[in-house]
Amino acid sequence: MTRNSLLTIVTVLLLAILGVLGYKLSLMLRPLADLTLAVAYCNPGLQACTATLPEGGRLEFSIDPQPIRPLQTLHLSVVINGLSVEKVDIDFDGTRMKMGYNRSSLSGSQGRFTGQAILPVCITGPMEWAATVLISTGNRRIAVPFHFEVTGR
Repeated sequence: MTRNSLLTIVTVLLLAILGVLGYKLSLMLRPLADLTLAVAYCNPGLQACTATLPEGGRLEFSIDPQPIRPLQTLHLSVVINGLSVEKVDIDFDGTRMKMGYNRSSLSGSQGRFTGQAILPVCITGPMEWAATVLISTGNRRIAVPFHFEVTGR
């Protein structure tokens, strides 16, 4: 076996290992959920958005200031009634263009959770975003997606 063919084999093996590692790590970044509700096309930066949760619960999600602008601190608010919740996260991503990992963990208890986030600017113009509210209860994780558009700066 020549040195060039050995180098080629090692390179192919390293690329395959990197590909498998990248795939496994990408699974960790997705909003894994036991139940994903239907997408709500409601702009939480213009109004409070609501969703009906399983077993009669209700979620209200809003973002301030309104309207939402990129590169500014956003104040996130989630109020949940009728469901015992341990943790709430909000995962932001573009619907047509992946924007990388952007997840905010909210703090709070007794159904009221708050936190902050910043959305990056999209240089191509207005962008449709998905804000997925991830609710962790004692035995499952529920994903509640909201789609909304953000215009440029």
